[in-house]
Amino acid sequence: MVRTGHFLKYLQINLQQILGVKMLNGRVLVLNADYQPLNICALPRAVGLIYLGKAQILETRDRPISTVNCTYPNPSVIRLYSYIRKPYASVKLSRKSILTRDNYTCQYCGKRDKYMTVDHVAPKRRGGKTDWENLVCACRTCNSKKGGRTLKEAGMQLLKKPIKPHFVLPNQYTQVVNSELDTTWWKYLEYFITN
Repeated sequence: MVRTGHFLKYLQINLQQILGVKMLNGRVLVLNADYQPLNICALPRAVGLIYLGKAQILETRDRPISTVNCTYPNPSVIRLYSYIRKPYASVKLSRKSILTRDNYTCQYCGKRDKYMTVDHVAPKRRGGKTDWENLVCACRTCNSKKGGRTLKEAGMQLLKKPIKPHFVLPNQYTQVVNSELDTTWWKYLEYFITN
């Protein structure tokens, strides 16, 4: 009996030789059996999982994978047949996790930008704590406008009340989301990005 890990490595090497390295640089979103995002893997790994009958293709890219003899669909999203138990780590408070929770959107004006700041809703100098319920993503303009004042004093309102999330996407998802999100991935990641 061939061990799965060895076979996948063998398949990956052969695919790279047949198709060329450029074709196999794609990333594939891997979903658990319950459709929750589990991982982002390289295309050869995804093809191996599909070939071994461990995963099914949910979404494909326009350009298929062509070999000398056959043409195969180019997976963009796959779902594992068996459920993988993966404990979610507790969410750590950091600048990056605040920006991810708020989807890089200013919580005062709604502007979305790559360069955002983190603002204390209740100013630190007035006893505001550094916790999930007091930190929000803000654009530079709104953060300067609010300054060290309260919302009422600055005449501003929050778009939504900040809360501690029960789950924040791992770093590999946030990098993809904030760079070039494959459009076929959106419906599988949307819930985890917006909640």
